[in-house]
Amino acid sequence: MIEVKERTKEIQGLHKNIFVLSNSAIYNKDQLIDLLGLKVSKGSILSDENLILLAYQKWGEESPKYFVGDYAFVIYDKQKQKYFGARDFSGSRTLYYIKDKNNVAFSSLIKPLLKLRNYKKKLNYSWLAEFIAIPTLVEAIDMTSTVYEGIYQVPPSHSIVVNKDGKVQLKRYSTINVDHELRLSSNQEYMEAFHEVFSQAVKERLSTSGEVGSHLSGGLDSGAVVSFASKELAKENKILHTFSNVPEHDFVDWTSSYYIPDETPYIKETVKYVGNINDNYLCFPGASPYNEIDDFLDIMEMPYKFFENAFWLKGITEEASKKGITVMLNGARGNHSISWGSMRLNYDYYSKLLKQWKWLKFNKELIHFSEVFNTGRSVMIPFLFKRTFPKVISFKKEETVYEFPSFINPYLAKKTNVYEKLQDAGIYDTSGKISDLNYYRRDYYEQLYPWNKSGVANTKLALRYGVWDRDPTNDIRVINFCLSLPKEQYVLEGYERSLIRRAMQGRLPDTVRLNQQRRGLQGADVIHRMRKEWHCFMEEIERMSKDSMMADLIDTKVIERAFSNIGKSPRPEMIFEDDFKILTRSLILYRFLMKHG
Repeated sequence: MIEVKERTKEIQGLHKNIFVLSNSAIYNKDQLIDLLGLKVSKGSILSDENLILLAYQKWGEESPKYFVGDYAFVIYDKQKQKYFGARDFSGSRTLYYIKDKNNVAFSSLIKPLLKLRNYKKKLNYSWLAEFIAIPTLVEAIDMTSTVYEGIYQVPPSHSIVVNKDGKVQLKRYSTINVDHELRLSSNQEYMEAFHEVFSQAVKERLSTSGEVGSHLSGGLDSGAVVSFASKELAKENKILHTFSNVPEHDFVDWTSSYYIPDETPYIKETVKYVGNINDNYLCFPGASPYNEIDDFLDIMEMPYKFFENAFWLKGITEEASKKGITVMLNGARGNHSISWGSMRLNYDYYSKLLKQWKWLKFNKELIHFSEVFNTGRSVMIPFLFKRTFPKVISFKKEETVYEFPSFINPYLAKKTNVYEKLQDAGIYDTSGKISDLNYYRRDYYEQLYPWNKSGVANTKLALRYGVWDRDPTNDIRVINFCLSLPKEQYVLEGYERSLIRRAMQGRLPDTVRLNQQRRGLQGADVIHRMRKEWHCFMEEIERMSKDSMMADLIDTKVIERAFSNIGKSPRPEMIFEDDFKILTRSLILYRFLMKHG
């Protein structure tokens, strides 16, 4: 048994021939200490780097399987003359590398690799083709590639080995695939089990010498994180600082009653109910996603698609840094973990009960649903019967399939075989319709490409501002727990997203917890923010459509059509339109090429 008395003194001697470079936050330290057989003296601090080295000494290349955290690290094993590194399961930290005949170099940023003497910068047109062709916010499906040829990344859930012969080996060490179902004796036990696993995930992410902040909207995911974090921090006599993006003061709500562009009333309800919170509401007067493109490209080092959100993500991080925040919590992955569910999931469950002729259970759940949504069973029963037995009740008309417009240059698409690649990866349905929600969720966690975007943005914002994002809803133990639950836990008692609504009883105000009628809408004021520079925006789009370098990448006819469709005057509802998405994504790509092409 190794006794640890101080941060590094007793440990350093064990690592004479092993060196580590790390950008890591390891959360399951207590578990690792037990598994490693360490005796830790009271008051001692065992660094993440030393834990990584000790784990490598015990388990070698299998060591990443034992870590719970946000990490990217590289170890040089002098005795074995090899490099070994890994990136956490969801890619919360970036890890890039270059390898030539004689050398290998690793970095959390791309810029240092671009400056290496032997590297000649060249754009990766296969990556660019994927970026343009993928209709969603996913930037690429090849998780080993980057926007530059010859600069690679270690994919999420992967380790890397570079042996003394120079051979590079990538290995996937983690796949989320829960094949068992957790069976407890009551709904209350499920709630208690959720509280245990989620509170642990939150608590472990609060460790920092600085202040702790959190993103906070008027919804469930960030509200759940804030509720648990606030109570934990109160035990340490620390306060939680929350940051919320709100529209500019002169914004006029143009949306339907379903949307909530300004979530301030719901946020304040949460703040008042939870307590121990210093709340900050940031409207960033004068800022717009258009005038932040160049700076955000410098941060990202690559084109990006989340045009509407970039300016406030950067703005909140910058403001938090000024207030001494070093850890920023969020609930970004909650939609696929703690708050999984939708109205359709409820309907699927009720249809399943009908098909299995479970009339008593069906009737009980339908009573709950009717009470929650103030609707009659006389309306719901015919609807559900038609949905469950469409061939018996009525003829189902063939629906028109929506497709996001393709705007990639056809020659580039053919040259890179991009559509074949997307089809092989499962990205071929641009309609947004999901035939099987449970399969979609399983597939989401088994694929690598959905994870990368947030890890890139969070890492690079953190490296600029010193504020590290940590997401308890993305904890692998929380994800495994949520995936193991019986499906009915997400639909019980008439609620959509039933698990989180029931779990947060007494922890969030009912105005937030039980809100199923309205939905927050980030970005409703985007066109409002761009109105003063709309003329410049339109002029730049017109220049872009005539640029020869862009013509090699995009279908200029589609761009011209989109330009004509949106018209000369700004309309707030453009944020929902495909034409606006095509133009802003193309513009970001255009700016990137002008600066880095």
